[in-house]
Amino acid sequence: MDFALSDDQRAIQEAAHDFLTDAANPDLIRAVVEGATGFDESLWRSLAGEMGFAGLMVPEAYGGLGLGAVEMALVLEETGRVLAPVPFFETAVLAVQAVLAAGSAEQKQSLLPRLASGTAACFAGTADRPTLSNGRLTGTAGFVTFGHIAQLIVVATADDSLVVLEAGTPGLSVEALPGLDRTRRFATLTFDCAVTPDMVLGEVGGARAAIARTLAIGAGLLAAEQTGGAHYSLDATVDYAKQRMQFGRLIGSFQAYKHMLADMMLLVEASRSAAYYAAAAIDEDGEELAEACHIARGYASDAYRSISGDAIQLHGGIGFTWEHHAHLYFKRARATASWLGSPDSHREALAKLLLDGDAPTDEKAAA
Repeated sequence: MDFALSDDQRAIQEAAHDFLTDAANPDLIRAVVEGATGFDESLWRSLAGEMGFAGLMVPEAYGGLGLGAVEMALVLEETGRVLAPVPFFETAVLAVQAVLAAGSAEQKQSLLPRLASGTAACFAGTADRPTLSNGRLTGTAGFVTFGHIAQLIVVATADDSLVVLEAGTPGLSVEALPGLDRTRRFATLTFDCAVTPDMVLGEVGGARAAIARTLAIGAGLLAAEQTGGAHYSLDATVDYAKQRMQFGRLIGSFQAYKHMLADMMLLVEASRSAAYYAAAAIDEDGEELAEACHIARGYASDAYRSISGDAIQLHGGIGFTWEHHAHLYFKRARATASWLGSPDSHREALAKLLLDGDAPTDEKAAA
């Protein structure tokens, strides 16, 4: 695989970096964290619609940019760097991939242009899954990120169907819940909804492979977002080391401090390598896809938790305060480590894949 970025890819990376550095500045993030919804609509409209990033992986025929997972990883690394409080990953990755994997031509024509233009979406079914039976969706989906503000809800059911609901569908109940990561809020969705055939992506009970593919691609690309947060934690700590004086010298001059920074840098670079290997494997769509995504997700989760924790320690007393941003990254690291499969579940799935030559039979293990 060639990991060198093209000029166009570098332009996308720079555009995302410059936009998010300005639009998702620390003051905005802090205001959103302390707000009621944990969502900034203006930032979402600009990032998804005006910048067009929600349609990165949507084919041009459906109003998107027709680009690949590597370009998506570049943008996700930047959204992770600033903890962007918007449903970008949920919409541009999970919802789009589900429609691409299972939707009919008519459903793609109906849904993908909306997602590409910035209709906020969520993906329900990464934890508990409801049931679709006799034209009725019943049950509960827990820990649905941005489920409380989504306009489109893609639901993976226990019986291997994918259902798309509009917000406000009769019988749909949404309960926003407090959580550890206040930059990515979640909700519990309760269903008792009538479902017509056009609301089911593909065939009833026929979306097992599509769900597994969506979750695998999601896991691999989430590693890029985690890498962005880990890199910010490292950069912030390096900046602090160049400013903080102790015992008459900069703390960054102490050997033990240097060693910890070096270890953090190695983790960031290894995490980035794994994440872009996964993105390239997704674009190639070959036999390495599942393996690469499991590797990236397991490694990036552990790296982010370690780096964000060390960042708090190396900031000293200020790192433990509510006013400092370090805790926001630690909480994001901890929350994402439990989402779309824990690191241990991905290592278990990877071991099974390598030993048996087949993907895990239970997609819930990857959820």
